[in-house]
Amino acid sequence: MDASFGTVWEGVAARLPDAIALSEPGRDTTYAEFDDRAARLATALEAAGVRAGDTVACYLHNGAAYLETVFAAFKIGAVPVNANYRYTREELTALLADADAAAIVFSGALAAHVTHAAAHVPTLRLLVRDGPAPDDDPGPDAPELEALLAATDPRPATPRPGTDRLFMYTGGTTGMPKGVVWQQSDLLHSLAVPVFGPLGAAALPDTLDDAVALAAQARATGRAPVVMPVVPLMHGTGLFNTMGALLVGGRAVTARAGGLDPRHVWETVAAQRVSMIIVAGNAVCRPLVDELVAAERAGRPHDLSSLRSVLSSGTALGDELKRALHDRAGVTVTDAIASTEGGPYAFAITRSGADLPSRFHPVPATTVVTADDRVARPGEVGVLAYSGPLPLGYHKDGARTATTFRHIDGVRYAIPGDLAALEPDGAIRFLGRGAAVINTGGEKVHPPEVEEVLLAHPEVTDCAVVGVPDATWGERVAAVVAAVPRPGLARELQDLARETLAGYKIPRTVVVVDRLPRTPTGKLELAWARRVAASGAA
Repeated sequence: MDASFGTVWEGVAARLPDAIALSEPGRDTTYAEFDDRAARLATALEAAGVRAGDTVACYLHNGAAYLETVFAAFKIGAVPVNANYRYTREELTALLADADAAAIVFSGALAAHVTHAAAHVPTLRLLVRDGPAPDDDPGPDAPELEALLAATDPRPATPRPGTDRLFMYTGGTTGMPKGVVWQQSDLLHSLAVPVFGPLGAAALPDTLDDAVALAAQARATGRAPVVMPVVPLMHGTGLFNTMGALLVGGRAVTARAGGLDPRHVWETVAAQRVSMIIVAGNAVCRPLVDELVAAERAGRPHDLSSLRSVLSSGTALGDELKRALHDRAGVTVTDAIASTEGGPYAFAITRSGADLPSRFHPVPATTVVTADDRVARPGEVGVLAYSGPLPLGYHKDGARTATTFRHIDGVRYAIPGDLAALEPDGAIRFLGRGAAVINTGGEKVHPPEVEEVLLAHPEVTDCAVVGVPDATWGERVAAVVAAVPRPGLARELQDLARETLAGYKIPRTVVVVDRLPRTPTGKLELAWARRVAASGAA
């Protein structure tokens, strides 16, 4: 099937015009309205000089406007670009400059940061504001989205090929984020199994008509997913899986803008009959589980009867939280090891508490390779390599593209640097990113292994294990944990780790903090954790 996401969505909208595509607080949008609004924004983009191949930045909170902007860009062959809504004005400007952004659609609450970009990014030709801006700092002069759509005619649908592109900036924990360039046909193929598989299709539909017919059948039989990305849509897991739901006649549900409100999330799940939520490991799932427990104790348990699936990616999701979900709902928890650069590499899928402890099993396109590009034997540590549908590479960075996307025996792999060990039964043990490995007296410690043990303590809500300088051992293991401080907790955590880990892996320092400052995608700045751990050691 040689078609862009936007072309498939246009076909679904034509077949299911009155079906609800998007639900946000206070408003439902049908597929016909979704298509019409995106077509009007596409006209405005073209009128401003945005052309196929130009980039359109989405500096938006979760909501219909985000997906409408992506759809509008797809309609004209422009390239949607995610912009982290927590960026400072300088970070936003740097990203837009790197992307050569031709247009930006931004949430009104973020208007102040856009002023700087408008003055410093010469490629910007159109700025559109979604919603009111603060009175004290209204940001740049920009048309408001609703007024712009009302004053603009919809652009006629024009089929676009699968060679059209999408940028997904992957926010590293240090340095400038990297723009991963996906060709839409490759991204479509990467979503074939999780999106079309549950509907009985073994592969991507052969034609556009087949895809639309499958979506219509899924909607008619009640099998179309109702997906709620609890993670931001600027997160690849949130956006890609939401885009996939719309391919098959599903519905995307978003919560109100602002920080994570667990009670609001569960109330929305019940009210909108959400069948899948998308989370990012412990950082997102822990508050959700805490709310479920608190609601039960208060005599107001949440209705989870519609929920069938929980998808997590981006950071670790502990078995304790999986068990809590299984105990309260008939859900399948899919924990994915994936990256913006490719994958998913492996899944740990549990359908009940009986499936715990969970273990990751690689997909057929995944292997573990050693430093000399040899397939790892059981017990050996290597890096995850994926040979399925892959991005074209990094935007403006040929050297890094060549390092990450490598050819081994004539096969192209994505190898971002995630360490893993192959188990005798074919499962894999994920060991984290290579740069985070702690070398203590010549012994290698992989932080995720230690973090998993510490997170099993009922008082620990989040955790980061890092190496801090040590005059004798080079580095020693230290942990920064989120918990309510109390005497003896640090020793309890060390004793807990000692039960299952070798002595050199035990944190010599444990620093207790209220919370770990993670990004919306679950990432933690390791430099911050090392500073906190070092100050605790001092």
